[in-house]
Amino acid sequence: MSQFTDEARLGISGRVVAGCLDQGRPALVGYLPVGYPSVDGSIEAVRAITEGDEGRGVDLVEIGIPYSDPLMDGTVIQHATTKARARGVHTRDAFKAVEAVAATSATPMVMTYWNLVEAYGPDAFARDLAAAGGAGVITPDLPPDDCPEWLEATDAHGLDRVFLIAPSSTEERIALTMGTCRGWVYASSVMGVTGARAATSDAAPVIVKRAREVDPCLPIGIGLGVSNGEQAAEIGSFADLVIVGSALLKCLDTDGADMPGDLARIRRLAGDLAAGVDRARG
Repeated sequence: MSQFTDEARLGISGRVVAGCLDQGRPALVGYLPVGYPSVDGSIEAVRAITEGDEGRGVDLVEIGIPYSDPLMDGTVIQHATTKARARGVHTRDAFKAVEAVAATSATPMVMTYWNLVEAYGPDAFARDLAAAGGAGVITPDLPPDDCPEWLEATDAHGLDRVFLIAPSSTEERIALTMGTCRGWVYASSVMGVTGARAATSDAAPVIVKRAREVDPCLPIGIGLGVSNGEQAAEIGSFADLVIVGSALLKCLDTDGADMPGDLARIRRLAGDLAAGVDRARG
């Protein structure tokens, strides 16, 4: 059995992770922004990564909401979200994508910058996300000690809340952040923006080890850099969740002109990543 036995802290998404760990592997998380190449196209894409290759895809889907000042996003994601915003994507479109994922075997979450939640209304956002079948929200720019209204909203609507820690985080900050999370904690393995890399960061096992020593009762996810099954296996050997974004988004490189080809590529990559996490702890 997984060592994560506190049901309240695990929430919805953490229980998914614990279930994967009970199978002897980490959980696989795929990120895609809503609205690229179109709202309908992005919904097709999130379904495709849950299907993967031969029925093995991601366990959780992280649906991004395009934002005007995405501080943590690399060039691949910025390019896609800029186009999505120009085409008029709205926050409510993310709930459509959440509903689409909730109808599959995967679990949907949303990744969003705080200004969008604040503009929508924290309680209304949490209410509508929960109604769509969402498990929780990743807020990369929100300090966990400065959001009482968000803690109240997520508690009221039973949502998980995932905050970030980084290599620069002190032990005190890691403890505060993990203590405020429900579900899991997102550990950034590098200082800087997101994006697929040729090699994973040497800092990744270090931040996971530090976080686990501070709080062994919450799953730890690693993102920023994973681009193939080999890297997924490497990261999955020590992290509880392997998070992939830019590499998946690169599969949609025809801007909607060849969606069948794009979807075939994204399914193949999701399948390769799933095979990687399957052998991560073998």
